[in-house]
Amino acid sequence: MPDVNATPISLKCKVCGGDIVNNYLGGTCVCANCGNKWAIADVIPNYEKYTRIIANIAKANEIIESDTKVASANEAKLLFKTSVMECSKLNDAVSADLIKICNDGLARAEKYAIYIKGKNFYEKQSWSSAAKELGRVPGYRDADAMVEICKEEIEKERKKQIPWAVVFSLIIPAAFGLFLREAFGCPWAVCIILFLLGSAGLGYVFYRGGVVSIILKVISFLAATPLIIYSLLAYVFHLPTVVSVIIAIVGPIVLFILFAQFTEQITKKNK
Repeated sequence: MPDVNATPISLKCKVCGGDIVNNYLGGTCVCANCGNKWAIADVIPNYEKYTRIIANIAKANEIIESDTKVASANEAKLLFKTSVMECSKLNDAVSADLIKICNDGLARAEKYAIYIKGKNFYEKQSWSSAAKELGRVPGYRDADAMVEICKEEIEKERKKQIPWAVVFSLIIPAAFGLFLREAFGCPWAVCIILFLLGSAGLGYVFYRGGVVSIILKVISFLAATPLIIYSLLAYVFHLPTVVSVIIAIVGPIVLFILFAQFTEQITKKNK
C-alpha cells in the first residue's frame, strides 16, 4: 500500500539533483534518487505555518487507524475538512500537497465509517445489514471475510424459517382462492391451481426475506383468524356466505376489544 503521507513537490536534492519526497506526517524529506534524508523543517521555508494543519491531519489519521467508533470517523472527517479549508487560505505548493493528503484521508475516513457501521451490525448479529454495509467496502481490512460469514449465517436463518415460510405462504392464496370461489363461482380445480402457484411464489418470497416478506407476513397473520373462522362457518356449519364473512371479520375485533377491557380491569384491581 503506498504511503499517502509521502508527497513530492518541486524540490531538488542538493547532492544529486534528484526529486525530494516530503513525508509531512513523518517530519522528514528523502531524496528519491540517492536516499539522503533531512528534517522537513530544514528544507521547507516557513514550515511553522503548516505545523497546526499537519498536526490535525496526523490526529485524523491516528483516529482512522486506532479507534472503532462511527463518531470517531466523523471526527476524522471534520479534521480533514478543516485542514483543507486552512490550506486553501495559504494557496502554495505545500498546502496543495497537504490538500491531496486530506482528500485521500477523507476517502479513507468514509470507508472507515462504513466499515465500523457494518462491523457494529456484525457484532449484533444483524447479518443482512452487516453484509450490505461491509459489501460497500470490498477489500477493506477484514470486510470480505465478515461478508462471507454473514452470507453463511443468513442462509442458516433462512433454512430455519422454511417451516414458517410454508405456513405463511398458504394463508393469502387460500383467502384469494375462497374469494374467487364465493364471489365468481370459479371451479374448485382453478382455485386449487391458483392456490398452489400462489403458495409456491409466496414461499420463495418468505424464504428470501426482506421488507416485502415482512409486510406479507403481517397481512397473512392478520388474515389467518378470519380465514379459519370463515372456513368453519361456511363449509363445516354451512352458514350463509354473508353471515360467515361478517362473523369472521367482526368476531376477532370484538374478542380483541373484550380481551383488552378485561386486561385493563385486572390491572386496575391489582393496583
